[in-house]
This record gives sequence, C-alpha cells and structure tokens, in this order.
Amino acid sequence: MRSITRTLAAAFLATVFTLATGVGWAQAASRPADYRLGPGDAIKIQVYQSPDLALETRVPEGGVINYPLVGKVAIGGLTIPDAEARIAAALKRGRILKAPQVNINLLQVRGSQVAVLGQVQKPGRFPLETTNVRVSDILATAGGVTPAGDDVAVVTGTRRHKPFRKSVDIPALMAGRGGSDDVVLEAGDTVYVAKAPTYYIYGEAQRPGTYRVERGMTVMQAIAAGGGITPRGSESRVRLTRNGPDGKPQEMSPKLTDPVQPGDVLFVRESLF
Repeated sequence: MRSITRTLAAAFLATVFTLATGVGWAQAASRPADYRLGPGDAIKIQVYQSPDLALETRVPEGGVINYPLVGKVAIGGLTIPDAEARIAAALKRGRILKAPQVNINLLQVRGSQVAVLGQVQKPGRFPLETTNVRVSDILATAGGVTPAGDDVAVVTGTRRHKPFRKSVDIPALMAGRGGSDDVVLEAGDTVYVAKAPTYYIYGEAQRPGTYRVERGMTVMQAIAAGGGITPRGSESRVRLTRNGPDGKPQEMSPKLTDPVQPGDVLFVRESLF
C-alpha cells in the first residue's frame, strides 16, 4: 500500500512540475531533434526536482556556458538532446545528482539565419527567432514581395544532409492556403523571389510597354492592361510573336481568348479603314 502511495505521489509531483514550469516534457519531445545550438541562442535549462539547477542563458560565441555547481560545459554545435546528455553527464561526474533528468528549452534562436533574396522589399539575412519560422513569416519580415516579384518563391537549403529545393505558391500562401508548402525554414536556407514573367505590347495600344503576365491572362486582358486599343487600331489585326520550340520567333494571329505566355510580343496594327 505504501509503495502504491509513493508511486501516486511521485506521479502527482511530476504533473505539478510540468504544469508549474509551463514547459512540459511532452512539449520538449516535439522540438526539432536535429537543431544544433549556435551562438546567441537563448536557452532555459531545468533539472527535474532540482529547481536550484535551473538556468536561463545565451550560448556564447565559444559555445561554452557556465553551469551551476559544474562550471564550464561546451554545448555549442550540439543538438538539444546531446546538450541535455552532456549536462547530465557533468552532474553525474561531479556527484551532484545520481540520475539527473535535464531538459533544455530553446527560447530564442539567434545563431541561425536565412537569406531572403530577389524581389522583396528588404532583401538580406534574417535570424530565425524560433524553430518554427515558416516561409510566410520570413517573407513578411522582409517586407513582402515587390510589385515586380513573381508568384513563386524558391526555397533552397539542406535537409538531412541532402540538397533541398521547394517552389512555394506565394498567393496561396498569403491567402492561408499554403498548407504543406509553408515549410519550416532551417539555418542556412535561402528564399528567392525572381522577377515576374513579362510580355510586351506595342503599336496601336494606349500605353505600349512591358507588363507582367498574370495567371490565366488572355490576349484580350493583356491588351486591356496596356490601356486598350487606340481609335486607329484594330482588334482583328493583332499579331503575336512567340519563340517556338526551336528558339526561333514565330508570328501568328491570335484569338483574343488565347493565353499569353512569358516573353510574348503583341503588336496592334492600324485598322485598314
């Protein structure tokens, strides 16, 4: 009976500890196991049933922290489970605890950065403040995509020591329909937004020039984007020049409902009458 009582009491204390710290071992288990601690990372170290050994600190440039009763412990470059094991081993070596249960929580990530390049308002390198920063978060941090930017962001990096590349639909992302495309970024990733594809319109158009190819754009919509046709022009005399499969330009008479492709050149001719 006493053993049962002691077991229940231990379980109760474990539950209280979890709720009181607000950290929780289950939450700790959901952390990225392969994340490696870097300079500037803010961490919270706790040891089960030993509140005096709790420590909040930042990982210094050298990766070595000063831990209570133990002294210097090198944790820089280690995964979080490995860092926990190293501190536990130090506590055992120092005969401070027989079987320490160490828990490290990553409060803020500073040692990891992501490069955001191309057609964004503020290109540059940005720190990963947490371990769950997604593509939508980092694009927002970079000020969003410029009007000349493409609808696709390309994420490159490494995952499990292998090259990683993913194309992300930006409009779907911003509309909350990104789903699995809104990937979690990792240290060293690059997010690149290229210039949007364009077409050209000249001749008897109100505003000749270069315009962005929108999704599903037709010849009629392309002409409308250029202000429409002048009184001297004719819808029936629109010519389209497009590079063929062999790379050579081909001229055709398109329908107004035909789709526009990147690099197309539309020429609105004068009316015959």
